[in-house]
Amino acid sequence: MEFVDNREDIFPDLRVNIGSLEIANPVMTASGTFGYAREFENLMNLHRLGAVIVKGISLHPRPGNPPPRIVETACGMLNAIGLQNVGVDRFISEKMDYLAGLNIPVIVNILGDSLAEYREITERLVGVPGVAGIEVNISCPNVKKGGVAFGTDPSMAAAVTKAVKESADVPVMVKLSPNVSDITLVARAVEDGGADSISLINTLIGMAIDLKTRRPVLANVIGGLSGPAIKPVALRMVYQVASSVSIPVIGIGGIETTEDALEFLLAGASAIQIGTANFINPRVSEEIVEGISKYVVDEKLPSIRSIIGGLSINDG
Repeated sequence: MEFVDNREDIFPDLRVNIGSLEIANPVMTASGTFGYAREFENLMNLHRLGAVIVKGISLHPRPGNPPPRIVETACGMLNAIGLQNVGVDRFISEKMDYLAGLNIPVIVNILGDSLAEYREITERLVGVPGVAGIEVNISCPNVKKGGVAFGTDPSMAAAVTKAVKESADVPVMVKLSPNVSDITLVARAVEDGGADSISLINTLIGMAIDLKTRRPVLANVIGGLSGPAIKPVALRMVYQVASSVSIPVIGIGGIETTEDALEFLLAGASAIQIGTANFINPRVSEEIVEGISKYVVDEKLPSIRSIIGGLSINDG
């Protein structure tokens, strides 16, 4: 699949490779924070993005959780949206024509309650014009195994990865949950399962309480914590995973500035995703692309690829 090269000139060279997929720069949007891209078309230049990752898609439409579903926290936010989405069939018929017309890589985030669901969603995406990759959300509960999240068990994570990879006709990225004791075990499991790349981290589990009512603020009681509060955790986990696997790693978690993005690249990420910051500044992704471009020029780097994994560790 060919995409428009959106660089005005060959220098600065911001290209990075995510498995077999080459993207024009390392900045992607994080699933669930950018809708289906159309929502941002009048707010920024979508063609500056390295790739768009769309809101998570399930086999059937999901209404999501009852409100309240979002609450601000110190340096972040909690959400319990409940993976509300239109379902894979409506996504293909109503959203993909527009996305394909953007002529930039579109990665479809998928979620399921069973291996069979993950497999069927993947099969329905085969051959759909404009789909450049699949990102697999393994933070979902496995209803066949008592509701344990796929992403918390290495063997289940590997099984989901294998099921999707066997059915897909595009590169497969697996999104890891941070709510585990050793994320490197899960990372190696999905690599063994055939993943082409790994993205991390998904949200941390948290909650908020209303002192006046003495009740949880979220109707779902718990939710996913995102935003700058989780950046140090995300950065540490990206470093650990990048040091443990041989496939590309995509960093997610609390990225708001060019400096944040560059830290993740130094820690070993080949690319990054912008999430909660999109709600604060709709142009943040475009601004970070511009900032990375300036950094490459100012530092006289041959390409942005030259700093990936370049963290210096003082062994003394």
